[in-house]
Amino acid sequence: MKPAENIYLVGLMGAGKTTVGKQLAKQTGKAFFDSDQEIKQRTGVSISHIFEVEGESGFRARESSVLKELTQLSNIVLATGGGAVLSEENRALLKHNGTVIYLRASIDDLWARTRHDKNRPLLQTENPHAKLSELFTLRDPLYKEVADFVIDTSRQSVSSLAHHILYMLEKSCAR
Repeated sequence: MKPAENIYLVGLMGAGKTTVGKQLAKQTGKAFFDSDQEIKQRTGVSISHIFEVEGESGFRARESSVLKELTQLSNIVLATGGGAVLSEENRALLKHNGTVIYLRASIDDLWARTRHDKNRPLLQTENPHAKLSELFTLRDPLYKEVADFVIDTSRQSVSSLAHHILYMLEKSCAR
């Protein structure tokens, strides 16, 4: 693992970053952070509200600011927002300050996990399934670029995913 011993989780909405991140933090004794939750705590409003008032660019600026702070911490597990990788600066921060795990799921799995969630501003469109597919096509190469490991989250329990990630991290440290 990299010097800071941080674990950063990237992937599309619904991939399991927050759920798996909490489990990893519990199993490793690391502190858990969710960048979207940090933004909500600091602003006192929902992500949807920020999108409505400031647009996506305003939200992305807040996201980058929070990531700058969180990546300076040590011994953490961080669940990033799905679009955090859109910024080259964010990708560099993640890549250089921790081990990045891309939680990858199929579009159908992501759709099944997010279709009833009204707190996903980017999916509040005429055709949310098509939007999810578009986001996957755009972001998948960026997630792969920044990731040290890619883990398929389809049809795996949270516990088995966490165990698999820890096994891969231990194996990479032994090299």
